[in-house]
Amino acid sequence: MSAKLSIFIIAKNEGDRIGKTLAAIKDLGDEIIVIDSGSSDDTVVVSENYGAKVIYNEWCGYGEQKRFGEDACKNDWLLNLDADEVITPELYDEIKALFANGEPAPQGFAFPIVETFPFETVPHKFAYALSPVRLYNKKIGRYNPSPVHDRVDLNDGAVVTHLKGRVCHYSVRSLGEQIIKLNSYADAQALDLIKRGKKISPIRIVFEFPMTFLKAYIGRRHFLRGIYGFLSAMNFAYYRHLRIAKYFELKLSQKAK
Repeated sequence: MSAKLSIFIIAKNEGDRIGKTLAAIKDLGDEIIVIDSGSSDDTVVVSENYGAKVIYNEWCGYGEQKRFGEDACKNDWLLNLDADEVITPELYDEIKALFANGEPAPQGFAFPIVETFPFETVPHKFAYALSPVRLYNKKIGRYNPSPVHDRVDLNDGAVVTHLKGRVCHYSVRSLGEQIIKLNSYADAQALDLIKRGKKISPIRIVFEFPMTFLKAYIGRRHFLRGIYGFLSAMNFAYYRHLRIAKYFELKLSQKAK
């Protein structure tokens, strides 16, 4: 018997990889919801073939899209994954064990989401990882409505337990596709900075690229991952430079009006 757990995924044009994500969570919960924002490929067909319920919602930013997903789920316990994230068997078993004797007390569970390059079947030993809360009871937390960030805001005093199992994050199809995606992120983040009235020093135009390259290449250990690690770090630095450049472009266009 499946746990009273709803799994929700936001997606657009993910037909080439959402199947792997869905296959890894088979029978983990009793409901899978895919929130599609207008795919032109076979995302909807693939999702339905894996037993997911697909709901259309026009894109409204990362936080709001995920809040829509939360509201579409029937259970209080939620697991959120992105369409390019695949849980490992170890994490599958951990989550199964949590619900083996009924629902745990309302809280949040965090687990490592590990950067996995497109040619890797498993993440590199020293791959960069984040450990956000992705499994949680919506009585004690909801996604922040930010258009550019996706994080669960938990109530004060909420307990967070860290699980050992990992998620493989296949965020990069190719370096070219990554640039297109990061350029879109830069647009959204620059606009968000303007809307929130953030002040950025012009000196960052000079230092943003080299500093963020070092952050990725050294801090995120891309130097241990060969030439692709170097190229990926360059893309990350270019994206962060673009974010700042577009911020100042928007500021200049506002002054010109």
